[in-house]
Amino acid sequence: QVQLVESGGGLVQPGGSLRLSCAASGNILSANVLGWYRQGPGKQRELVAAFTPGGRTNYRDSVQGRFTISRDNAKNTVYLQMNSLKPEDTAVYYCNAFAGARFYWGQGTQVTVSS
Repeated sequence: QVQLVESGGGLVQPGGSLRLSCAASGNILSANVLGWYRQGPGKQRELVAAFTPGGRTNYRDSVQGRFTISRDNAKNTVYLQMNSLKPEDTAVYYCNAFAGARFYWGQGTQVTVSS
């Protein structure tokens, strides 16, 4: 049973933009989605953007001001708007959720920033 599906990745030139989507289903609601992570080639998975208690958002320093996380509860989807992309943003991007006392991960979507 598919629970989280990421989409929207692709190849983009430096300075370009992409919007990633994380569609939740099954027993997962968009409100259960905690944030977006990424894993670059040869690197550990790292947190990119997250929702915090109180409805705020938090970003890693390297994407602050360029990325925006948001959710549309009516569509049960969480988004990551990525602007001014850099080659170092190249990675597989994953969304993460916590529901029913366990964590869920999607299959990821590849983002490649290259000229």
